[in-house]
Amino acid sequence: MTINGLLKRMTSGSAGGKGSSGTMSVEAVAHISPTDAIGLASAFAKLERPSLRPGEEELYTKEEGVKRTGLAGAPATPTVDNLQPAFPAYQSVPFTGPVVASTTAMAGTGFAKPGLAVVEQGGLTNEHRREHTAHLHESPRQRETAINAILEAYTEKLVSRTEHHLGYPYNLDFDYGALEKLVKFSINNLGDPFIESNYGVHSREFEVGVLNWFAKLWEIDEEEYWGYITTCGTEGNLHGILVGRENLPDGVLYASSESHYSVFKAGRMYRMDAVKVPTLETGEINYDELRAELTKNVGRPAILNVNIGTTVKGAVDDLDKILRILKETGYTEDRFYIHCDGALFGMMMPFLNKDAPMITFKKPIGSVSVSGHKFVGAPVPCGVLITRFKFVMALSTDVEYLNSRDATIMGSRNGHAPIYLWYTLTRKGYDGMRKDVERCMRNAHTLKNMLLTAGIRTTLNELSNTVVFERPREEAFVRKWQLACEGTIAHVVVMPNVNIDKLEMFVQDYVGSRAKMSIAAALKVSADARIEDVAVVEGQAAAAANIHA
Repeated sequence: MTINGLLKRMTSGSAGGKGSSGTMSVEAVAHISPTDAIGLASAFAKLERPSLRPGEEELYTKEEGVKRTGLAGAPATPTVDNLQPAFPAYQSVPFTGPVVASTTAMAGTGFAKPGLAVVEQGGLTNEHRREHTAHLHESPRQRETAINAILEAYTEKLVSRTEHHLGYPYNLDFDYGALEKLVKFSINNLGDPFIESNYGVHSREFEVGVLNWFAKLWEIDEEEYWGYITTCGTEGNLHGILVGRENLPDGVLYASSESHYSVFKAGRMYRMDAVKVPTLETGEINYDELRAELTKNVGRPAILNVNIGTTVKGAVDDLDKILRILKETGYTEDRFYIHCDGALFGMMMPFLNKDAPMITFKKPIGSVSVSGHKFVGAPVPCGVLITRFKFVMALSTDVEYLNSRDATIMGSRNGHAPIYLWYTLTRKGYDGMRKDVERCMRNAHTLKNMLLTAGIRTTLNELSNTVVFERPREEAFVRKWQLACEGTIAHVVVMPNVNIDKLEMFVQDYVGSRAKMSIAAALKVSADARIEDVAVVEGQAAAAANIHA
C-alpha cells in the first residue's frame, strides 16, 4: 500500500479515531503494522527535525549540498556506507520533561506497581491481591496456593521483562540449575578470602579460584595480588579508590565527567578533593584537560579513575596515554595510584584482537574492578576486585571474633556468587569467553548498521559493544525495552544473550515508534492549520460585517 493510501485508510473510521475534520487521533496510530510503520517513518522523517536553537550553528555537508543544523536528521535514502553524520557525535532531538520519571507519575501505564505486603496468617485478603486470595482465610494449604499464585505471576512478569531487556549490560544467558541444591545453605565468605575464619559454611576455595583466573587475565602473579568477590561493580570502585586514598592520604581524585556515579560517590564518602575532568565527544577523558589539572596540583599525589568502558557511551580511556601524561607532568610511580573501572568492558578488552591500550598489572596500575553479573552473567549482582598485595595492607586489620583479617568494604559477603562465577568460567574457559566477546562485537556493529540504514542517528565507539543513538520520544517504548537514557541519547548494550532476532525486533519496534510520533506531530500541524483557517475566516466575516454596518 502507498503512503497516501495508508494515510487515507488510517484517517477513515476503520483506523478508529476519525473526527469531524477527518483527522486521526494519536491512539489510532497504534494500529499501524510494523511494515507500514517503516514506510511512514521515512515519509515523516523530516517532520522530526526541530528548528535551530539559540547558539547553534548550521553545519554544511558538501556531499548533500544542503545546510543543516547540528540536530539535522539522516538523509532520506541512507546507506550504510555514506551515513557519516554532519552533526556532533551523539547530538540528537532535544528531550523535554523531568530527568527522572516518577513511578507515581507512571501509574496507569502498567509499570507502576503497589508494594507487595508481607501479611500475617489470615491477612492475605488485602485489596491489591484480592484476585488471588479473596476466597482464602485460615487454611494453610489455601494460603500456600495463594503464595504460589503470586510467585507464578511474578515469574511470568520476569520472563516478559527479560524478553525486552536491552538497555543495561547484563548477560541473561545463563543456567545455574545444577547449583540449585546449594540454595538451602547460608554460604557466607566472612573476612579475608585467603584466611579461613571460624565460620565454616563458606566458598573460599571457589572465590580464590575465580580470583586466580582474573589475576592471570590481568597478568599479575598470585603472590603479588590481593582481591575478593564484591557485591557489585560499585563496591569495586569504592574499594579501589579507598586503597588509593589510604596509600596516598593527601591525594587528589581525578575522573572524567562520564565516569560511573559511584566514583564521585567514593570521593564524597572519603572526603577527598575530586576533579571532574571534561570528556571528548567520544566519551573518553579529555587528555589536555587532565594534563592541565595534574599540572595545577603537581604538589599533591594523584589518584586516578581510568574508565574501561564508560556507562553511557562505552568509551575507553587510553591508559597508556594517561601514563605518559603522568610522567611528563612530573608524577613518579610512588606519587600516583590508578584504579581501572572495567565494570563491563574490563572483561572484554583482553579478548579483543586489536591494538588497544590493554589493562595489565605489568603497567603501574593499582587496582581493577569488574562486575560479575554483567558479562559473565549471574542471578545475583556481584563483582571482582584485584589490587596489589602491598597496597591493601594499608587497610587490612585483624578481627578477633572471626579469627581472620579483613580489608573488604562489606563484612558478610555472598558465598553463592563466587560459585556462580566459578561455574561459568570453568565451563567456558578463556576460549569460550573470547567467542562471547567476538559475537557481541559483531552484533553491536550489526545493530549500528541497521539503525543507520533506518535513518536513526547512531554511534559506536571502536572499543565498545554499547550502541548509542538518539533518545526515543515515546516514553512507553523506552520503558518497554528498558533503555538507559541520558539527556538526548539512549543506548543498547549488546550482550551474549542478545541475538540478531532480538535486534531485528527492536529496530522494527523503534521505527514504528518513530512513525507514530512523527504522524502525531504532523497531524498536530494540520490541526493547528485548521484552527488558524477558521480564525481567518471568522475574522474576514467580522470585517465584512463591520463594513456593511
